[in-house]
Amino acid sequence: MTDAVPTRSVLVIGGGASGNAVAILLRRAGISVDLIEAKEDWNAAAGSGITLGGNALRVLRELGVWKQVEESGYAFSEVGITAVDGTVLHVAPDLRAGGDDLPATVGMQRPKLQQILIEAVRASGTTVRLGTTADSLEQDADGVLVRFSDGSSNRYDLVVAADGLNSATRAAIGITDRPEPTGMAIWRVAVPRPDSVTRTDLAYGGPAFIAGYCPTSDTTLYAYVVEKNRDRASIAPETYADEMRGLTSGYGGAWPAISAHITETSTINYTWFDRMLVEGSWHRGRVVLVGDAAHCCPPTIAQGAAMSLEDALVLAELLTGGDVWDDDLLQGYYERRMPRVRSVVEASVQIGRWQLDGVHDADIPGLMGRTMNMLKELP
Repeated sequence: MTDAVPTRSVLVIGGGASGNAVAILLRRAGISVDLIEAKEDWNAAAGSGITLGGNALRVLRELGVWKQVEESGYAFSEVGITAVDGTVLHVAPDLRAGGDDLPATVGMQRPKLQQILIEAVRASGTTVRLGTTADSLEQDADGVLVRFSDGSSNRYDLVVAADGLNSATRAAIGITDRPEPTGMAIWRVAVPRPDSVTRTDLAYGGPAFIAGYCPTSDTTLYAYVVEKNRDRASIAPETYADEMRGLTSGYGGAWPAISAHITETSTINYTWFDRMLVEGSWHRGRVVLVGDAAHCCPPTIAQGAAMSLEDALVLAELLTGGDVWDDDLLQGYYERRMPRVRSVVEASVQIGRWQLDGVHDADIPGLMGRTMNMLKELP
């Protein structure tokens, strides 16, 4: 009779898309998972809307939540380019990066996607602790002793840092990379969907660099305008609606109907675009980064969430298939992800740079097409 193999244990720090996905996939393989989230409200400030390309949908299907996503979101298969006055200049088919059996794109209310993932995490048997942070990580060759903000402690075979752009875990393990502003900023708002809006339309130029919208359900959409970043402290929050409406009022087509609903300051989000790509490796010992903790990019090709979800899928695949969780396995995760993520980050930043520099003959559609074609391949 052989001794039973002890169940491996993982702590996931952060309950966003990548952390939730890792937890679901590891629990499916029988690994013990604890997930901690600093916020008391797991779905607080989840944002207005999100555009999910086919490669993101492919991961969501693997997580077992595609049916809920399909029912809650708005699928479409083309993107329009318009003049500032709303005249449609070009309509192009969206590339089905997730395969022909999935839509090219689904727009969703971001809080709805987060709620779907939260429910899947809880159903997986993951132990969830909200309002909790990791105060210290003490590593040795076999694991990590974690001391928590509530005074408790536990030991894990691995810690997955999914705590976002300003990851405290990244800093705690000695990785000094930090997000850097790219020079642009975005205003976002969720509003009712006009009947005429059945896809994403983008206008380049006018009062802003980009004005666009994406349907997120039968009744909702999220709209956004991209401008040069400003000192956030100089914009009073109570003026957000006036600021955004002032920019959007310069556009025609569906924009007048959208702008009429930009009235509640509390529904508007203003965020700078950032860039970060951790080089060399995404782990130190038995602590490994996923998602925005390892990389971030402007949403100019709408791939931020997709890259985070792909990270989770690849890391979970390696962990559940590996007999030994060692430096070679975690370095292999980095080496498998890095070329793909680098291409997305560099393309996303380049599109913004062309606009900031006023390059009028830039091949934005060509760069986007090449990048999306690359993403058809499995991660």
